[in-house]
Amino acid sequence: MSTLRKTFVAWLPYLAIAGVVAGMLVQLRNQGRVWLCACGQMKMWAGDIWSSHNSQHVFDPYSFTHILHGVVFFWVLVWLFKPYSYAWRLTLAILLESIWEVAENTPFIIQRYREATIGLGYEGDSILNSISDVLCCAAGFALARYLGWHLSIVFFVLIEVLLAITVRDNLSLNVLMLLCPIDAVKQWQMVH
Repeated sequence: MSTLRKTFVAWLPYLAIAGVVAGMLVQLRNQGRVWLCACGQMKMWAGDIWSSHNSQHVFDPYSFTHILHGVVFFWVLVWLFKPYSYAWRLTLAILLESIWEVAENTPFIIQRYREATIGLGYEGDSILNSISDVLCCAAGFALARYLGWHLSIVFFVLIEVLLAITVRDNLSLNVLMLLCPIDAVKQWQMVH
């Protein structure tokens, strides 16, 4: 195989990632998502999950749940696609996260968040926040590779506990409440 072809093959997963993210951006824009917060500002951190700034800026408490997506995707994809290279498994993780970002910003899921979870005023993500969420997923994916299986579990549990304590929500509660809302959990989450 020629050097040029080897280089192209090596870069192919990253070109695929760029294509997936570009496709996500086009779809989010077609869904009417705004690039930046409607407030006209761009903050690096918006920590109040009850404000209109939630999911509108670069990072927020839910960014940690997207890091956890990456951790979960890493181990599931290692298990399902062991013969594939790290780069191709990362590509699959970015594809899954991008699909979620598009789905999460559909009117159906936005309405579901408003009805079933503590996201009563949830308006969907800004495109900037969606890009950040995908980057957080990629960071979680890389972190899981670095930490190994046992430390990944410790990290996952630690983040879940810290989020439950600080914002009364986390990845596990978010999935539970989205799929099978429990009134007692929602009442506990609403105390802030």
